Amino acid sequence: MEDQEACIELKGERALQERYGTRKRADRFYDRQMIDYLNPRMQEFIREQELLMIATSDSRGECDSSFRAGLPGFVRVLNRKLLAYPEYRGNGVLASLGNISENPHIGLMFLDFFKTTIGLHINGTARIVENEEFLDATETPQEIRDDISTEDGKKPERWVLVEVEEAYIHCSKHIPLLAKRDKPIVWGTDDMKLKGGNFFNVPAKKETEK
Repeated sequence: MEDQEACIELKGERALQERYGTRKRADRFYDRQMIDYLNPRMQEFIREQELLMIATSDSRGECDSSFRAGLPGFVRVLNRKLLAYPEYRGNGVLASLGNISENPHIGLMFLDFFKTTIGLHINGTARIVENEEFLDATETPQEIRDDISTEDGKKPERWVLVEVEEAYIHCSKHIPLLAKRDKPIVWGTDDMKLKGGNFFNVPAKKETEK
């Protein structure tokens, strides 16, 4: 049954691999690079990262991509099948969370621009967890309890809990090596200037209707 489900999930990939003659190369990748859990090296890698890209879609399959960031290790590894990332104060749209509430499938991408120039893909299912739920659970690690007890703008409003279904490398060859520079972060601010203002000069809807 599991093999049948895997074939269904790979139907599009397999069809294109046959068309473009990449089946053997893909099989090597599936066999050597893709697993359904986070091994110790992957866990260590996640604990060093401060950047995360996420992909979600709603119940109709309409997609959204977004970006998350925090102090190194802000994504918490709970075990080899579970991780959690915090949702900090944002613009209030809640596009990613809205999608997750309709469709639990999620894709995560960690990219290390500063040391290894390696990426890590994680695909799985997600659900929203409120701070209170983590605080009430006896197995919640102390590092998450400490995050929740924070009193400044770094206090998470809630969390996304991700169950890992696939984890695999994104190779280094096209990831640029960047130099990190200091930038002051004003956590939780609503100051439009500090948030970038209207950088793309988007007119207000009321103005376009005149």
